[in-house]
Amino acid sequence: MVNKFSTSIQGYSKEEVNDFVKEVTKEYESMLNKLKYSCNVIESLKKELDHYKSVESSLNRAILVAEESTSNIKKVAFDESKVIVEDAKRNATKVINNALAKAEKIEAEAESLRRKVVVYKRRFRALVEDQLDEIDKFDEYI
Repeated sequence: MVNKFSTSIQGYSKEEVNDFVKEVTKEYESMLNKLKYSCNVIESLKKELDHYKSVESSLNRAILVAEESTSNIKKVAFDESKVIVEDAKRNATKVINNALAKAEKIEAEAESLRRKVVVYKRRFRALVEDQLDEIDKFDEYI
């Protein structure tokens, strides 16, 4: 904004100079206001950026904690599954052993009953034969 002032004997025209100074002052104040507004916007944006950086940091920490928790949960679940499988195997072995022991006991009892039946049959046969002998002797007495 280059301005040429008219001159007179007393120098530059005061009115033109004053008008120019007013115009420069207005322009300066306008630029100053724009600068202040820009500074306020920049400051606000910096605060907002800091806030978002803080949120981002919090989210990153939360993600890390979640990943760590997930990893720990998987490890615990895997360990628990191993324990459950081992317990199931032990229990299955116990059940099988108990079943085998019961089967052996039942087999032994069955064998004992077979022997008792054989002995009973022998005794009964002997008793029947003794009775038949007595019947035959009875015929002799008559």
